[in-house]
Amino acid sequence: MRIMGLDFGSKTVGVAVSDSLLITAQGLEIIQRKEENKLRRTLARIEELIEEYEVEEIVLGLPMNMNATEGVRVELTREFQEKLERRTGLPVILWDERLTTVAADKIMMERGVRRERRKDYVDKIAAALILQGYLDSRR
Repeated sequence: MRIMGLDFGSKTVGVAVSDSLLITAQGLEIIQRKEENKLRRTLARIEELIEEYEVEEIVLGLPMNMNATEGVRVELTREFQEKLERRTGLPVILWDERLTTVAADKIMMERGVRRERRKDYVDKIAAALILQGYLDSRR
């Protein structure tokens, strides 16, 4: 069994997956979309990864505002959650993702990734941080 972590953005979805022991999260890829409301290919790719990695549960980052209120992105994320659950038949757990993008950016700065290259990795790292937080909470 593995768990998948997702960082759902307006034009990208960062994807991470746990190891089979459910201890660590590894970033896999970033799924790109041309338009925000075009999700068919995104969902199809997520289904391929679910099958490939034998995923049985999904953790989806919930983009709460810093003051713990819900904005427009939260509503869109909940709609995406419903689509994922219907399409995959898997449970989709929402996980507070506040500051994961900031943390991902900091990790890349510390590792010497140039600013112009960070956008190529930030969503994948954020997905891994979301998933790792969830995995750590289960212990």
